[in-house]
Amino acid sequence: MRQLLALLLAVAPVSAFAHETPAPFTAAPLAMGSSWYPEQWPETRWDADLTLMKRAHLNVVRIGEFAWARIEPKDDVFDFAWLDRAIAAAGRNGIRVVIGTPTAAPPIWLTEAHPDTLRVDADGSVARHGGRRHFSYASTTYRRYATRIAEQLARRYGRNANVVGWQIDNEIGVPSYDRDATARWAAWLTARYGVIDVLNRRWTTEYWSQTYTGFEQVPLTLAADQNPALVLDARRFASSVWADYIGEQARAIRRHADPRQFITTNSTLWNDNFDQYLVHSDLDIAAWDEYVPDGHPDWAANALHHSVVRSYKRRNFWIMETQPGRVDWGPINRSLDPGQTRELAWQAVAHGADAVLYWQWRSALNGQEQYHGTLVGPDGTPMPIFDEIARTAAELHVAAQYLVGTTPAPAEVALIYSQESRWSIEHERHSRDYDPVAVLKDWYRPFASAGIPVDVVAPDTDLSRYRLVMAPQMTVLDAATARRLELYVAAGGHLLLGPRSGMKDGDNALSLARQPGSLAALLGGRVDYYYPLDNEVGLSGLGIAGAARVWAETLEVQPGTTVLARYGAHSGWLSNKPAFVMRERGKGWIAYIGALLDGDGQMGIVRWASAKASLKPSMIPAQSDLEVVERRLGRRRYFVAINHGDRDISLALPAKLSFILGDISGSTLAAHGVALFANNSSNP
Repeated sequence: MRQLLALLLAVAPVSAFAHETPAPFTAAPLAMGSSWYPEQWPETRWDADLTLMKRAHLNVVRIGEFAWARIEPKDDVFDFAWLDRAIAAAGRNGIRVVIGTPTAAPPIWLTEAHPDTLRVDADGSVARHGGRRHFSYASTTYRRYATRIAEQLARRYGRNANVVGWQIDNEIGVPSYDRDATARWAAWLTARYGVIDVLNRRWTTEYWSQTYTGFEQVPLTLAADQNPALVLDARRFASSVWADYIGEQARAIRRHADPRQFITTNSTLWNDNFDQYLVHSDLDIAAWDEYVPDGHPDWAANALHHSVVRSYKRRNFWIMETQPGRVDWGPINRSLDPGQTRELAWQAVAHGADAVLYWQWRSALNGQEQYHGTLVGPDGTPMPIFDEIARTAAELHVAAQYLVGTTPAPAEVALIYSQESRWSIEHERHSRDYDPVAVLKDWYRPFASAGIPVDVVAPDTDLSRYRLVMAPQMTVLDAATARRLELYVAAGGHLLLGPRSGMKDGDNALSLARQPGSLAALLGGRVDYYYPLDNEVGLSGLGIAGAARVWAETLEVQPGTTVLARYGAHSGWLSNKPAFVMRERGKGWIAYIGALLDGDGQMGIVRWASAKASLKPSMIPAQSDLEVVERRLGRRRYFVAINHGDRDISLALPAKLSFILGDISGSTLAAHGVALFANNSSNP
């Protein structure tokens, strides 16, 4: 291990971080770092920590996101001296800084003086001091203080050469139901509908005498027994409030910050408390916190979420937090196996991460996360995971000279992620086993296994560059999105719809045309009826030997629409009924699969769609547990290969690929090993 590290560091380029006045962020390759909390430790300890960070080849730290009480100990009394010294000390060690605005944990002087800033939960209970996120995102008073602390930080550090970026707040998402929130809700409804009669008509409030005479009467709630239109709008409202909350701090920072400093916020895995696309609209890049609490990574699911996060801004992103081995908040906090922490870092980079930061650097002596995995223990000495992270960081220093400026290669396949459709299904699953996130994973997994890259896109994305577009569950289908899909097919695109597509309109009301709603005419067919399942039902056609599970729809077709697969006989209402249909439209086609399928069935659909859309095969042939991801810039093309399995695998490597670094012996990639390749014309 020591010989490998010495070799890697000997050939590594001089890091862009390795001097007191670093190069602009935009030129910085592949950062590795950690969350560092200097306020929790004596200042005499800082240099020892930073020396250990250098030994681990880390070059960035995130600081400040929970330090409001230290930065502003009293109202309008600021203490930046300690933070000045911490940032300067990091800079002297070649380590740059991301500053977190500390608004996730307001100090007690603020909430005691202004109780209207405290979060009110749906049951009316008021959050108290001692945790975090105990603020109301709608509170006018809190917004004023939050914007002020962000602006004060930006005034002081917006031109500091050691500061590369800003993280606003920390893992936002908990809504509030206080007076300010309900007032904003009434104003939001007024702006959306204009007059109350329009709301009543579009929400069908004649049902159960829900009719309102004023917007202030409409309850702000996500209750399961409420009108689906109300609940969907409440989700939209929360998204708009969070976007405004983030936007206010972003604008305050931009007034004083160097444009080379990025602004982001750190999202969490499949967080559906708000529309991520809307919240990220005022930000420069996306970032997310990648955790595997049970210690058993699902590599395809992780790859999918990297693609989801990249879709928020359609550019590379940061991993702002990830676990150094294990967490402390899962049911069983199992550590990742040896090598898997490195494996996950490389996977993130392959999919577009330009930085991987571990949470956290050193074990806190107390506090709610004192058992969480760290690089350094409470005694200040390295934990067992330290060497693995150091090795990974050293490798990425080498890889940086090749990968700087690259992004994941453009995909031929797009998967539409509709947050509103997910909300609609979550509110009315109609089957306890209908999990909209699991559906997305099931549709993505066969492509990952086949080595076919997939871009995740928002419903309003321009689709013209994609050969195949998948909408696994476009339940909420408004007129504009439907028209965009129609034009895509008319221009020669290939569209594959999943069950429940077009079931609802933009108001979460059932479509008069049944699913796929306004796309029924394009399909030349529609859903006859839908059936939640408690047992699997076989289906066949196109060589598919799979089964429907959880959900099945029977389809009826018009002349010109082809039935590709049917449910098996002796299946009750489903017996011999069409399950999968397709219609050619010029050079394009539209297809509809009316069932959630098991793995074999979904793989069969993917094989059919890939052949029908003439998708290009992977340069390195796919095999079980092998993931190959391409990053490119112009003619420069690089491939990251990862063996997610427990056994060595033999790669069929094209002659035009050259090996750069990794766990290759001959053509064998070690278990849980990684390797970086370039085409022979890609070397810098």
